[in-house]
Order: sequence, then C-alpha cells, then structure tokens
Amino acid sequence: MKKLVLATQNRFKIEELKSFLRNTDLEILTLNDFPYTPALIEDGLTFQENALEKARQVYRMTRITALADDSGLEVFYLNGRPGVLSARYSGEDATDDRNNEKLLAEMRGVAPRRRRCQFRAVLALVSGSYEELSEGFCLGRLTESPRGTNGFGYDPIFLPDGFSRTYAELTSAEKNQISHRARAYEKMDKIIHQKLHLGKEKP
Repeated sequence: MKKLVLATQNRFKIEELKSFLRNTDLEILTLNDFPYTPALIEDGLTFQENALEKARQVYRMTRITALADDSGLEVFYLNGRPGVLSARYSGEDATDDRNNEKLLAEMRGVAPRRRRCQFRAVLALVSGSYEELSEGFCLGRLTESPRGTNGFGYDPIFLPDGFSRTYAELTSAEKNQISHRARAYEKMDKIIHQKLHLGKEKP
C-alpha cells in the first residue's frame, strides 16, 4: 500500500485531513509516527512558502510523499492580520484562547459590516520529483465573542457566510463541507490521485 505522511501533529488538522483522504487507498501517517522528528520551521512570509517548506522538511526526513497545510485567518479591517502569524498571534506562548482574545480586543467597537474576514488554507504535496500546491478560502465575519466548543483556533469567533453559527458551533461534517481546508483539498484530491497513481475514488 502506498503511503502519505501528513506534516503535522495537530490532532484537529489530522482528523480533518484524514476525513478528506478516507476514500483513497493510502496508508496515512503523521508526524506522530516519527517521534524523533525535530520541530518544523515555519519562517515563510506567505502560506504557500510555509506549506511548501513543511512538506519539504518532512519528505527529506521520511522519504515518503508529504502533505502539509498552512492556514490562517485574514481580517480585512486589519490589512490581512493575523495571516501567517495566526497560530502565534499573541506571542511565543500563544494559545487559541489568547489569540482570540487579542484579535477581539483589536476589533472591539468595529461595526459588523467592517468585521469581514476569510480563512485561507494552502496545501503542499511534495515528493522527490514534484511539488504541488492548492488553495482554498472561506469568507465570513468575526463575531464579538466566542461561540461554540467544536473545532480549534479561531473557529469560535468565525461566522461563515450563509450560516448563523460559528465554525465551532458546526458539526465536523458540516464544517468539512464548507471549510477553507476542504476547498483546498477538493483541488488537491485530483493531484494526489494523479501523482500517486491511485485508482478512481471509492463511492
């Protein structure tokens, strides 16, 4: 069986990516299967740079085709912040709660019509002979306080267009239908099947 390694230890991302890959004839590994892997470097200025660099590092270490994700929240009122700094927006000891608190504090008093934002995800597939990218977006707006307990990151304060519930109030199945990562994977799916010479998707 052919193998694919997910370049992450984030259990939420692992669950989400595995759900997209469930219909492929692949053995899915993660960085948890390689306990002595050093921390991945993410010093790029864009999501594309970070996703590619993470996938390259994991491929070099494992010699297995690697799929990496880099994603974040872009608030238009803040000129795209937190952007690539989403995971560490509140500093070196950042947590999801601290990141949300900082962002909501910066947006305090800003009218709903000016709270527009988007989640962006970039996926990178890297092997010895190719490097491929795909990208997905989900538009919405920031709430004024956290809502919901499902999900991670900025999910409790992101209200996707067309919904009255935040990402964190949606079920995993609902989120996986509309999320930025799902939209990026929809494009990447064809690339994975082509590059890894997989058969047609199972029904």
